[in-house]
Amino acid sequence: MRAYIIRRLLLIIPTVFVVSVLVFFSIRLVPGDVIDQMVMQHGGGGSVPSVSGIEVNPEAIRHALGLDVPFHVQYARWIRDIFLHGNMGISLWTQATVTEELARRLPVTFELGLLAFLIAQLIAIPVGILSAIRQETALDYIARTFAIIGLAAPGFWLATMVMVYPAVWWNWSPRMEYVFFTEDPLANLGMLAIPAVILGMAMAGANMRYTRTMMLEVLRQDYVRTAWAKGLKERVVVVRHALKNALIPVVTIMIGQFTVMIGGSVIMEQIFNLPGMGRLLLDVLVKRDYPMVSGLNLVYALIGLSLILATDLSYAYLDPRIRYQ
Repeated sequence: MRAYIIRRLLLIIPTVFVVSVLVFFSIRLVPGDVIDQMVMQHGGGGSVPSVSGIEVNPEAIRHALGLDVPFHVQYARWIRDIFLHGNMGISLWTQATVTEELARRLPVTFELGLLAFLIAQLIAIPVGILSAIRQETALDYIARTFAIIGLAAPGFWLATMVMVYPAVWWNWSPRMEYVFFTEDPLANLGMLAIPAVILGMAMAGANMRYTRTMMLEVLRQDYVRTAWAKGLKERVVVVRHALKNALIPVVTIMIGQFTVMIGGSVIMEQIFNLPGMGRLLLDVLVKRDYPMVSGLNLVYALIGLSLILATDLSYAYLDPRIRYQ
């Protein structure tokens, strides 16, 4: 087990390296230049006023920001700063470090993703199990209908409806000024509840259908039939014998969805005015803030790979027959 974990951790290094190279170079090859945007923002002339009021031409700014050297030299400097100083870069626009922005933004996105994940699983797993053990009953049909609605209804449309119709009908709209959890936990959870439910609906629909399918497959296995023949209670058969084996592929889907949700909550953050990482990534992409884009994607890659490793390690708990050599 220990050797397996070490091998997997070592494999993370080349994976992160490849991801960082692709992101670092691809963002710089996108049409448009950050220096041009800075010039346009200050009137579109051939020079840009500096903080002290002295005009500095675009080439001087490019040199000051370290963008006047080849891409591979920029990448080497970026990697050097990460390994030697733990510095993932500084914003070209605000001069804030990537670490500072992550400290402010990551908790918001993580909390939203975690709430949506918990809501989805609290709905999907129990309903999927009941739908499987009560196959072809009214409960099964209702659960499958709910799953299809959750999958079919676009999240951005539901979020827009929540913002528009309550304001028109009842003069109510969700709070738009973000409150941090440390300041007011109840207000924070109340603000995140609606986007978390909307995000969790699609996840719940997919997981419910997958849980139902896997439970039906496991319930038809010989060892489960033997458990029934022994006269064991339904709860014991389902929970002790069937559920763990049925959850092995479901866990893979669940963790994959959580990873996507951490990185793909930009729409909800934009609609509900949440200062999370998704919204930050959208802003820095538009502004061509190269260090911010590279640093954020590096963090996304590390989070994703860590969750994949955690998923693989959870298989041994769910199925004792699985051993890592």
